[in-house]
Amino acid sequence: MNYANIKFYDIANGEGVRTSLFVSGCTHHCKNCFNPETWDFCYGQPFTNQTIKTIIESLAPDYINGLTLLGGEPLEKANQLGILPLIKSVKEKYPNKTIWCYTGYLFEDFLPNGKMHTNCTNEILSLIDIMVDGEFIEKLKDISLRFKGSANQRIIDVQDSLKKHCVILSPFNQKRQ
Repeated sequence: MNYANIKFYDIANGEGVRTSLFVSGCTHHCKNCFNPETWDFCYGQPFTNQTIKTIIESLAPDYINGLTLLGGEPLEKANQLGILPLIKSVKEKYPNKTIWCYTGYLFEDFLPNGKMHTNCTNEILSLIDIMVDGEFIEKLKDISLRFKGSANQRIIDVQDSLKKHCVILSPFNQKRQ
């Protein structure tokens, strides 16, 4: 797996101050994507154990709320095995920090029998707190939305959804005040 960028002190991609990892590789190719260079799976730098260490260290201050995964597409089948050791390490070291994940797929695509389910998907979902799902759709763009770019996207409480066996939307779905 490769990554395009790591943003430290990010306040745009999830609640509070976060470290955000922009993973390389995406097959969606959304019209007017804000990061089209990340469609290429070979773009950027190799994701290594040192990268994980750097991210873990960046999360140490109390004012950092957690980690956000974006792309590209962090949950492409080809990227899931690369993401798993990172989020396992984050939850082990910082169990009270949240993990947000932006994906162009739907939450349902990651459930058993879903088109994006792999041998490690269940474990990945067990570690993610919030998922913003759905492709960015230009004609549904709405700048009044919090933490998402188009009205079709959902901000999902992953752990509650897994417990209740249905999609549970997060309160973050509300428009900005």
